[in-house]
Amino acid sequence: MAFSNPYTRSVLSALAWVPVAIFFVDHGYSYAVISGRSMQPTFNPDSNLMEKDIVLLNKWSTTDHKFDRGQVVTLKSPIDPKVTITKRILALPGDTVQPLRKDEIVPIPAGHAWVEGDEAFHSRDSNSFGTVPIGLINAKVTYILWPPSRFGPVEKKAVNKDRVQTNVYHPGRDE
Repeated sequence: MAFSNPYTRSVLSALAWVPVAIFFVDHGYSYAVISGRSMQPTFNPDSNLMEKDIVLLNKWSTTDHKFDRGQVVTLKSPIDPKVTITKRILALPGDTVQPLRKDEIVPIPAGHAWVEGDEAFHSRDSNSFGTVPIGLINAKVTYILWPPSRFGPVEKKAVNKDRVQTNVYHPGRDE
């Protein structure tokens, strides 16, 4: 009797696609609302307007764990794993970094990265918590979707060569 209803078949065939949609959002592409000031001016450049940027996340491209310096990513916060943060990768394994507020050089170990917000004084990032495991990175931020006036790709930013030395060899660590 239930199958005689013309809507039942439509609903059942639509429900069959729910697992596919869930898989796509979990492992493929999705969107995120960026809040906070840590990535200004890349995201939310005018916090007085109370608008938040909406961005496209590419989760599929993180499965190979290949990232570029200057790329914007989302990751689980190493301080609170329930929170997802958005930062820019400054250094990768084998690099060294001069933290902003410390007089030391930090080597980036294998399987780790150094991430920072674009607005250094409003960002809780590797300057606070150190290097992060690359496994915490869950998406690359590829496009700004909203507001329409800023629609377009999220550009990589050149790293500051005064602070980041790339591909420094560390004996015993790279073997």
